[in-house]
Amino acid sequence: MTAATGPAEGLPASAVARHLALDPSGFLGELYISFWIPTAVLTAALVIKLPSIVKLWRDPLLRAVGGLLVLACAVFTFAVPGTIAWVNRLTGVPNISAPWVYSLITAFCASCLLLIIAWRGGLSDRSAATRRAMRWVVGVYSAVIVALWVLFALADTPVERLRDLDTYYATTPFMREEIVLYLLAHTVAVLITYRLVHNWVRTDGLDAWLRWGLKSLGVGYALNLVYDAAKITAVVARWTGHDLDWLSTDLAPPVAALSAILVAIGFILPHAGQYLHGRWRVRLCHWRLRPLYLLLRTVTGSGVPFTLRAGPELRLTRRETFIRDALLQLARHFDEDVRRRSYAAAVALGHAPGRARALAAAVTVQDAVAARKCPVDGDAPASPDTADLLREIEAVSRVLRHPEEIGAVRTRAAAAAETEVAAEVAAGVAAESVSAHD
Repeated sequence: MTAATGPAEGLPASAVARHLALDPSGFLGELYISFWIPTAVLTAALVIKLPSIVKLWRDPLLRAVGGLLVLACAVFTFAVPGTIAWVNRLTGVPNISAPWVYSLITAFCASCLLLIIAWRGGLSDRSAATRRAMRWVVGVYSAVIVALWVLFALADTPVERLRDLDTYYATTPFMREEIVLYLLAHTVAVLITYRLVHNWVRTDGLDAWLRWGLKSLGVGYALNLVYDAAKITAVVARWTGHDLDWLSTDLAPPVAALSAILVAIGFILPHAGQYLHGRWRVRLCHWRLRPLYLLLRTVTGSGVPFTLRAGPELRLTRRETFIRDALLQLARHFDEDVRRRSYAAAVALGHAPGRARALAAAVTVQDAVAARKCPVDGDAPASPDTADLLREIEAVSRVLRHPEEIGAVRTRAAAAAETEVAAEVAAGVAAESVSAHD
């Protein structure tokens, strides 16, 4: 990278731009993405999924995702030039990292195919075609890995190459075949996986998180095809006596790094997104119930006891249970006439039926809380049906955050009550007048 940019030092900006345009390796060197970046992303994805994998180890899809992430991390860890040199020194065999990294890449391709086949088919898909496809993938790619090691044993690679082994040994017997074999295996796996993902993402009725994850996978595998094209073009150029090594040494690595990041996001997004969305909905529902919870605390004199180790789901369940129990205690104080008039008032003020029911229930609950200390007449009618109210506690709690709307409904309902009373009085006077006349 330094050698590529060195000649441009001290030149004007326009001259530097022309130099980089004429020197693709220098330009791509400026855009280099360290292999440790996708390794860190993949490791983070593995850490996120690890609790679920350990907890639900019997789930084959989770095991497959875990295995795929481990293989992906291994590929980028052992593909770093420093790690390549370390492995070569440790074994004492020059370039033994080549078949090792090639094998990891091949195993990763096979795991991607297996995961997509199992993921799309679902746990219930045990058809003969699915099992046959999985056996075919395992058998073919296992044979490819064995062939990679056999070809390396037959090849003569005395000069250690840390960055340009593919092009340096592109014309060496047996090593040439090994390079072609791993690139073809990778290309075929990527093409099949990309086609499966492309067809799947166009299916109707997919969860939004799954659809975005599949789109990320599609872009990631499309970049893998760019990686394969760059590598194959550089190798073929060597066969024909040309030098396009920059495609293999400068273009392919950052493309592979970006592809790995997108693939990791694609596999994690559906699971992490659904999990985070679920937790957010639980916390949002807990927060929305707070106004009604605070109002009803005045009925019982205490609230839900705080427990440090309680999770969001448990806290939400306890709050819902507390609210429903308190409403049942207040049921004998509910005035159905107040609720009826409040609903009519809310509708008259332009509220939708659902909102009007919530506002009417809020007025009724507030009046019941205020009247709870008053003695109940023994001849009073039975407690009204509270089933609808218990089902709509979140809607009632949400309207309690808008006291101005509740006040407007209460005022209009009170006016309607006065009108009803006046009408009843007038009807009574008219009846007495008729009786006296008779």
